[in-house]
Amino acid sequence: MLPPFRSRQFSFFQREDSRDSWSHVVFINYWMNFLSSSSMMGNNYRSGSMQKSSEGIRLTVTTILGVIFGFFVGCSFPNFSSIRLSLVPSFSSTVEMDFTGDTRSYDTVINPHMTGKSSTEKHRSGDPLKIYVESNPHGAEFLPPGIVVAETDFYLRRLWGNPEEDLTTRPKYLVTFTVGFEQRKNVDMAVKKFSEDFTILLFHYDGRASEWEELEWSKRAIHVSIRKQTKWWYAKRFLHPDVVAAYDYIFIWDDDIGVEHFDAEKYLHLVKKYGLEISQPGVDPNKGLTWEMTKRRGDSEVHKETVEKPGWCTDPHLPPCAAFVEIEAPVFSRNAWRCVWHMIQNDLVHGWGLDFAFGRCVEPAHEKIGVVDAQWIVNRVIPSIGDQVRERCMLEWSQFQARLAQADRAHIDGTTRG
Repeated sequence: MLPPFRSRQFSFFQREDSRDSWSHVVFINYWMNFLSSSSMMGNNYRSGSMQKSSEGIRLTVTTILGVIFGFFVGCSFPNFSSIRLSLVPSFSSTVEMDFTGDTRSYDTVINPHMTGKSSTEKHRSGDPLKIYVESNPHGAEFLPPGIVVAETDFYLRRLWGNPEEDLTTRPKYLVTFTVGFEQRKNVDMAVKKFSEDFTILLFHYDGRASEWEELEWSKRAIHVSIRKQTKWWYAKRFLHPDVVAAYDYIFIWDDDIGVEHFDAEKYLHLVKKYGLEISQPGVDPNKGLTWEMTKRRGDSEVHKETVEKPGWCTDPHLPPCAAFVEIEAPVFSRNAWRCVWHMIQNDLVHGWGLDFAFGRCVEPAHEKIGVVDAQWIVNRVIPSIGDQVRERCMLEWSQFQARLAQADRAHIDGTTRG
């Protein structure tokens, strides 16, 4: 059975001047009674010879009454000005539905952007259930702010018991590895360098996620398995800033990193000490380096600048001489990652060139980006890409640079015209 429906907007024949209309009815009723009495009196005193004449009089009186009745009905029409016969409410209408056996009232308020009315106009009725909160996240404007949960996390929860008692600890940091099963021993060594204060997230590019269950820590890790994708493809799709907002720092690492000289807790201590928003461990200088900036120095805890080959740096505070770490093993603060995530392009999956733009996400970049020398790693240089993939990487780098330059020009032109 459909629930009973009522609406203030769907009321019929509600007359503004009901007193005036009622007086018309009383007047008509009075004359009808009077004439009827007169007719009866005539019947008592008239003879049968006058019956035809009496019928003529009655017809005349009836005609006069009809005219009078029609006149008063016509006069009463203006009083129906407040009648509302709209069976289909407008978009700005409020539809109130009461459900049988349920005391709740459900109000539907149309988006004021659709109706041209402001949220202030929508709330003039004073009904607290009519909600439109523009400061809520996009798409959640119809919800009371107290129920909106805009961020989430990777905390694992039980399927039973009190939800408020699910978590005995809340990890403060996140470390991700993009892995193939063949590198499980190296990844196993790396994961053991991170305490229970870290959530472990593995992106499986070979589809062999279930085989990692032989490792004890794997049972409490998060596994995402999609074949033949890259670290930055996964990061763009699964590490949205609102998903990782619970973590102070996010490690986004490859699976071929040697960690014999690395301790995660000591590393973060130095990151905080030197105010680094984007960082990486120093790389063993004896194992396949690309840039001078990322080379480990034995005489310092942290360094933030270097001297590169002649002509490589147009400014000592710009990459690759400063404000620069590579994409192999970067570590981001929560705020820095929110910016970097938005800069990752959906189709440029290898991330080449992204490291040269990290400095756009912190200020001043040459002070907030650095390399931690006291905790260093080894690049094991495990062959993972062929010539075709390397060609794709170079192409992506040039495309990213072109897009960034075009975006800069468009922004400057727009600001100038404005």
